Amino acid sequence: MALLPIVTYNDSVLREKTEKIDENSESLQTLIDDMFETMYNSSGVGLAAPQIGESIQLFVVDADAIPDEIDEPNEGPLVFINPVIIETSGEEVRMEEGCLSIPDVRDDVLRPLNVRIEFFDRDLKKQEREFTGWMSRVIQHEFDHLQGVLFLDYLSAFRRRLHRSALKKIDKGLLETEYPLAPKKQGNVT
Repeated sequence: MALLPIVTYNDSVLREKTEKIDENSESLQTLIDDMFETMYNSSGVGLAAPQIGESIQLFVVDADAIPDEIDEPNEGPLVFINPVIIETSGEEVRMEEGCLSIPDVRDDVLRPLNVRIEFFDRDLKKQEREFTGWMSRVIQHEFDHLQGVLFLDYLSAFRRRLHRSALKKIDKGLLETEYPLAPKKQGNVT
């Protein structure tokens, strides 16, 4: 397995609509393993393919460290290929979110409590499941990455301005992280 560098918020790949995955392959399975390794090394609970520079409909999650703190069931590591959110439901809950592609920036985001999602698992077997609470939030956050949406997009202009200094540090490559970041490419958005 390999640690993959994570692209930061200003990389254009994070704003692209992703492409469907058509078939299982050894390279896909290796990518999934590498994504889990990268996520665990970065102390993340989810990682979407665009965050490692791949514009495909794939994300991985393992939020089991969080349920110990908030009394939710353990789901273990999960792979979501070509996911489609069928519906969200329940009250909208405001909780703090962060993102490996936007290091050191955290803010409250309002999201529905529940999500029903259809996806293909690691073996490309079709699944349909409903998640609630923290796991629902993680899934909605990672799904957003496949749509070119960042959690910053949910913030008011005022809240985004409060993070301007931190975003400039990321943009200039001045922020140090405990995990590898991809070098800035030409044509990035700011």
